[in-house]
Amino acid sequence: MQWKVSLENSTRELVAPIALYPDSLVAQILSAATFPERVVEANRWIQAHPNLKGEALARAMDQQPWDPSVKALTAFPSVLGNMDKNLSWTSTLGDTYYNQPQDVMAAVQVMRQKAERAGNLKTTQQQVVKTEGSTIIIESADPEVVYVPAYDPWAVYGVVIVAWPGWYHYSGVWYSGTYVYFGVSVYVGYYYYYGWGWHHWGCDWHHHWVEHDHYRYYSRSRTYYNRNRYYRSSSRSGHETYSREGNRASNRSSGERANANNHGNANNQRTANDHRTANNQKEASPRSSEGETRAARGYGDVRGQSNARTGGSSHYNHGGEGSYSARGRSSVGGGGPHGAGGFHGVGGPHR
Repeated sequence: MQWKVSLENSTRELVAPIALYPDSLVAQILSAATFPERVVEANRWIQAHPNLKGEALARAMDQQPWDPSVKALTAFPSVLGNMDKNLSWTSTLGDTYYNQPQDVMAAVQVMRQKAERAGNLKTTQQQVVKTEGSTIIIESADPEVVYVPAYDPWAVYGVVIVAWPGWYHYSGVWYSGTYVYFGVSVYVGYYYYYGWGWHHWGCDWHHHWVEHDHYRYYSRSRTYYNRNRYYRSSSRSGHETYSREGNRASNRSSGERANANNHGNANNQRTANDHRTANNQKEASPRSSEGETRAARGYGDVRGQSNARTGGSSHYNHGGEGSYSARGRSSVGGGGPHGAGGFHGVGGPHR
């Protein structure tokens, strides 16, 4: 159907700027994008503390109330800055992943395949590219050092990609041309013992979702919660509306089913008691109406979005939302930082 093809094309355009990033970084970005207001807040915080690096930065991040994915991205200021500068794109990416995770993950794989055919995705000194069946996996060559690839997302895939409207070419993640370059490296060993750190994130390409410590990671953001009600109604479009809760209801543990029921109550019972329940979960529902579709999608003034605090209680495990998968080293403040090093500048881009 024509509308489905259009949706697939727009999703591929949406993931083009990050599809060639290492899997763990893709996972962090997709999760953090569901908190666009926190991305802005974190980037402004980083700009206000330019001298914090390495271990000191890790300790400071551990005290912040942001979602773990947002904390993790503070190790990559160029990525965080790009998400802040291109906030319309970030908001749409978060919206789409929150409600259509499988479509987003599938689109990432499609774009990787295109880049590989174009000769722009291969193993280098900075990364390892592996193929498992039709799935392409990207990992850092050194598990302690991450290079963020810089490229023109509208030119590197060997096919014409329509640029995101108003896209800003952010320094550090953008290089003009048809090739992929590697510039500054980031030492991630400092974050090993923090539950939100680099080593805890990944992509489950079989199930098509982000994982944390090998379990599915659920975003607790309310920015896009139940937003179908406001701007993607099946009665308006005539198309079948994607049901996030229906998709999550199958093949689930008893704990996850209980969690889905909690979300079902929030969807079906719009009462004062439900709002109090949402508040007790430490995430406030966005103030939305059928006439304020852009606010429901996260495009409004970020100061007017959810004031939710996403501290330690916002970490989840595979048993449902509200608990954190504290598997040994992955406790929120467990142990302390590990490793040495910092942000390593490289004298020019690498091919």
